Amino acid sequence: MIKRFIRLLVCFTVIFGVFLPQDIGVAANGTVTIAEDTVNVRNGPGLSYQLVKQAKRGEKFTIIKEQGDWIQIQLSGAKTGWVANWVVSKTSNGTTTTSSSNSNKSTAEANTNQLRVRSGPGTSFRIIGYLDKGQAVSVIDDNENWVKISASFGEGWVAREYLDFNNKSSSTSKEENINASIGTGFVTDTLNVRNEPSTTGKVIGKLTKGTTITIYSKGNNWIEVKYGNQRAWVSADYVQFGTEIQPTNPTNGTIGTVTASSLSVRSNFSLNSDIIGSITQGQKFTILEERNNWFKIEFKTGKIGWAAGWYFSKDKPNTTQLAKDSKVTILHNGTNIRKDPTVQSNVLLRANEGESFPISSVENDWYEITLPNGTNGYIAGWLVTTNGTGPGIDKQGAEAYLSSKTIVIDPGHGGIDTGATGAGGTLEKELTLRTAKLLSDKLKAAGANVFLTRSNDSFLPLPSRVRMASVHQSDAFISLHYDSNLDRSVRGTTGYYYHDYQKKLTEYVYNSTNAQTRLKSRGVRSGDYHVIRENTRQAVLMELGYLSNSAEEMTLTSGQFQENAATGLYNGLARYFKEQ
Repeated sequence: MIKRFIRLLVCFTVIFGVFLPQDIGVAANGTVTIAEDTVNVRNGPGLSYQLVKQAKRGEKFTIIKEQGDWIQIQLSGAKTGWVANWVVSKTSNGTTTTSSSNSNKSTAEANTNQLRVRSGPGTSFRIIGYLDKGQAVSVIDDNENWVKISASFGEGWVAREYLDFNNKSSSTSKEENINASIGTGFVTDTLNVRNEPSTTGKVIGKLTKGTTITIYSKGNNWIEVKYGNQRAWVSADYVQFGTEIQPTNPTNGTIGTVTASSLSVRSNFSLNSDIIGSITQGQKFTILEERNNWFKIEFKTGKIGWAAGWYFSKDKPNTTQLAKDSKVTILHNGTNIRKDPTVQSNVLLRANEGESFPISSVENDWYEITLPNGTNGYIAGWLVTTNGTGPGIDKQGAEAYLSSKTIVIDPGHGGIDTGATGAGGTLEKELTLRTAKLLSDKLKAAGANVFLTRSNDSFLPLPSRVRMASVHQSDAFISLHYDSNLDRSVRGTTGYYYHDYQKKLTEYVYNSTNAQTRLKSRGVRSGDYHVIRENTRQAVLMELGYLSNSAEEMTLTSGQFQENAATGLYNGLARYFKEQ
């Protein structure tokens, strides 16, 4: 009986060994040696997989198998990870090959002059170098808006739109589109969205004034845009081209001095507009108008053009100008004006969008302003814009406050739990993960220890999400969501806390995010949600907008909103830790 059982067991082993599907990876042996200063090890063979650890130059690992351009390696204990073959040298059968210089390595070229390279994926990170047009760099990592590159001065991040890729297989966007976008625009009035480029086309939705849209094509005075999960058309008459277009700021004769060795003057406030002249370092010009950090100047007698404002230094206003001209303008309805420069201070009154107040002084991240009754109050700098010769808030590098902090990011829903479904078909579970990954990249670049409760489309019970905050002893737990309502006119962002000790974190994160995204403010509220109620750590749940509102859904799914939301969340965390 025993011998018969053994024979059957052997037969089953042979059969399963022959007919079971084989792993798609190619088995390998040997070792790899890290060839770059820092290399990301991921939990899968691709740039979109979650970071497992960072390996340093010279570290050696045993190869498990290879799959395409990726190598699976043995880490400590039973852990494994994947590295790109272009950042390691491989030793097999006594022969060493250096993959970091082979043709598999992804490269790109700058498509504009004086392209800023930053220490992290966002404009709030410090500038560490510049690229000239045509300068080639190696691609190390990327997300939908930013690319991590290696250049002669080291590693850094640049905006994706200013790079042309030579190896499309590993550096195109994770959300590939049939047509690449040609830019962004700003809706100037309520606008019908149609299913074809004609006034006879069916109206499938509306866009509100101020909505930022991604543009895919333009023709016959119609613009092709993404609306929900489909392509649609809007009239070009109600769209202003450019990224993050802001209202004109009167400059009252402010003088700007050129800091770049040579700077192009363009016909409009965009890098896509025509070059109509050039100016050189040290020249001074009166700034006639300012839009989206571009300066309108008279660069020659009778000739007006636009130049990039980040290559100018402004002459500081004197104190009499400051007292006379400087004002703040409120960005959102119901904005708190407080007695002292802290979010814990008593509220003196609430101001609404568009109201302006004279500036008396600046204290850290707060403006002291003069109220209508002649008394003074304070307002957070991230809730207002300034005009006249108003001083800007000195925003210190966020990296200093986030370095070594442990942050757990919880992309809401996942797997069988899709969350809300948008008017145009957007799934909440997909959008929360998209936002979480952008935020994660920013926090990691600042030196934070970041953990995602999920890094792919998987289901995770609520208690398991909370447990991660406890296991990692997180300094902050941030749960990301998008809202829905049967009333499709409802819109805006909301921040939730449950325990009183979570309120301060919620206020900082909410205020910063809402100011950055500029959606309708629904405020900070107490909410009975499991991930904050059962959480003994600092925690906040953010509802970042309403997918059920078709116009807002389009805004929420745009690359510009996703970048702004991640930036606002990042800045809010930094401000919170700054005050600790």
